[in-house]
Amino acid sequence: MKLMVKAAKIAALAVAISGSITLAASAQDLKFFTIGTGGTAYTYYPVGGVIANAISKPPGSRECGKGGSCGVDGLIASAVSSRGSVDNVNAIISGLRNSGFAQSDVAYWAYTGTGTMEGKKPAKELRTIAALFEEHIHLVALKDGGINSVADLKGKRVSLDEPGSGTYVDAKLILEANGLSTKDVTAEALKGGAASEALRNGKIDAFFVVAGYPTGSLVELASAADIKLVPIAGSGAAALASKYGFFSQSKIPAGTYNGVGETNTVAVGAQWYTSAKQDDDLIYNITKALWNKESRKLLDVGHAKGKTITTETALAGVGVPLHAGAAKFYKEIGLIK
Repeated sequence: MKLMVKAAKIAALAVAISGSITLAASAQDLKFFTIGTGGTAYTYYPVGGVIANAISKPPGSRECGKGGSCGVDGLIASAVSSRGSVDNVNAIISGLRNSGFAQSDVAYWAYTGTGTMEGKKPAKELRTIAALFEEHIHLVALKDGGINSVADLKGKRVSLDEPGSGTYVDAKLILEANGLSTKDVTAEALKGGAASEALRNGKIDAFFVVAGYPTGSLVELASAADIKLVPIAGSGAAALASKYGFFSQSKIPAGTYNGVGETNTVAVGAQWYTSAKQDDDLIYNITKALWNKESRKLLDVGHAKGKTITTETALAGVGVPLHAGAAKFYKEIGLIK
């Protein structure tokens, strides 16, 4: 009897040790990878979630093509809410985040130490994974608020978004292109739902948003209040596009937001960045996972902007060098030589 008990204890111990070894091995096999996005009410965050899901493949996942992930073996990626483009670039360079989304203009200026980043140390280790989608600059006001152009913002209470966001950078440039500065408005630093609520309650007169349309918080706002998108057009928009090659004159189609007609504005590219310090094989596999057939399905249904994220535009407007791992993949599929 004692021998049987002893044998059982030994067997149980062996199972426990085996389990511990398996858990330890699994833990060592895991790789966590963060994607800095933006405010939860805007476009970066939900798109980041779709991409994180597409490239992740935790241990035990079903095989690719059998209802399972076609992501990177052992990778757990997560979309992290942030203040936006500038914040993400700084977090990548400091090592706080593995990667992040940013506007193409913000990233280029950070990489070169020029433009709005003049005087700051160039972020020479910044690298591109992919160009994602086009972002349009929304200038939002109430329909009967009397604001019909950027010039009408003079003397008004305007949210430029938080410092650290790409919206804040671009809002200042748009004001300057139209002969204004932050001193000509009462500047607020509200984001997402807070900006929408402040507009509805009369605490601000207008606010800027740089996001891929349709952006969730504005869809909600337009369903609850009569709003307009103020045109960013004419000589101011032309000057902006001429001076900064990252801006293009574009339109937000009628019906994108309830009751809002077609609106002329300017746009920039949203791109995905990482650090040159990230492992070449890892970034190669992440890039490959982003563009496989299963990821295509997720992008198409995951967000309205997902359908515009394609290999055909994966290198559109890229001004920061590709990560070596990403470049290897694009060479393999013939996008670069």
